[in-house]
Amino acid sequence: MRSVFDIRVKPGNLSETVLRAAFILVFGVTGFLLGREAYFSLFSPHFANEALQLAFLILSPVVGAVIGALLAPPAQALFEGQLRQAEGAMERLTPAEIAGGAVGLIVGLLIAFLIKGIVFEFLSDIGRAGTYIAIVLYLIVAIFAAYLGARIGAKIRIVPVPRGAVANTSGGATKIVDTSSIVDGRIVEIVESGFLEGMLIVPRFVLRELQAISDSVDPLKRTRGRRGFDVLSRLQELGVFEISERDYNDMAPGNVDARLVRLAQELEAKLVTNDYNLNRIAQVEGVAVLNVNELANAVKPVVLPGEELHVAVIREGKEFHQGVGYLEDGTMIVVEHGRRLIGEETDVIVTSVLQTVAGRMIFARPKREGVAS
Repeated sequence: MRSVFDIRVKPGNLSETVLRAAFILVFGVTGFLLGREAYFSLFSPHFANEALQLAFLILSPVVGAVIGALLAPPAQALFEGQLRQAEGAMERLTPAEIAGGAVGLIVGLLIAFLIKGIVFEFLSDIGRAGTYIAIVLYLIVAIFAAYLGARIGAKIRIVPVPRGAVANTSGGATKIVDTSSIVDGRIVEIVESGFLEGMLIVPRFVLRELQAISDSVDPLKRTRGRRGFDVLSRLQELGVFEISERDYNDMAPGNVDARLVRLAQELEAKLVTNDYNLNRIAQVEGVAVLNVNELANAVKPVVLPGEELHVAVIREGKEFHQGVGYLEDGTMIVVEHGRRLIGEETDVIVTSVLQTVAGRMIFARPKREGVAS
């Protein structure tokens, strides 16, 4: 048979157990002292019987301790709820707001301390009751002044922090990376080339989304997710990214785009993405966006009508007579009358260039005579 001494507290519940014990101890001791004070103030003068006096002397502190212990769990729940709200509010604050709020809090407490001397001087003449009233008033003023000072300090940002200075030690503005740019993989080459400077922030909720993709039953999604973790490993070797634990529990669990935009606003950072919809949302919200696809299109060589290109025709086009090939940078070339050239390499002459949302498309015709006939 196992005794009570064999019960072990799990490491994850140790803090909760200690907190619960502390609340019960504090409330129990407080109830005990209040019950004892109530006996001497209220009950003792009205009992001539020594037996009743002894009974109330024992029962009053015990009853007070029991009532205090019973009030401890709801008080603990209220405290933990307020603490969670405070943690959520702190996560949404920028370093400048936190620093300003801390300074404002200290200033508010100093003002309350100065007011305390005036209050005690006026109320001390009333006697013991005046002292209690002065203590209560001081606590109210201290709480109000601390709260007001913290709010005002956070609003006006008393301590200035440079824009984009969060987690940025390598120069350049801070950048937040989304899932699409991680899975894409080209961000590693861009960082290595030096075109993308500064620290890259990968939020924890992006890692969770990447984990969900890598655990998908779809083989294609699973491969893309695992490639994303390989990309993060390479970025970690370069020492240019770190994980942000900031999250927003007031948003829907799957709303990653809104979380990214909100985090970028709070950190005053840029957003690195390949997602067209996220790009549009971020622009509407006033967040600067670095789109890898737009960068790839911008650095592609300019091709003008009349230029000659050498291309391998690999498949047929939408029209019956068309053939399709690709340049080394992935640009698609539609070859008029190129169906007969599928599987061959040939020289073509550019006739027109079309820029679309998906990228650049080149139309050309074979240079060899007689192919188009």
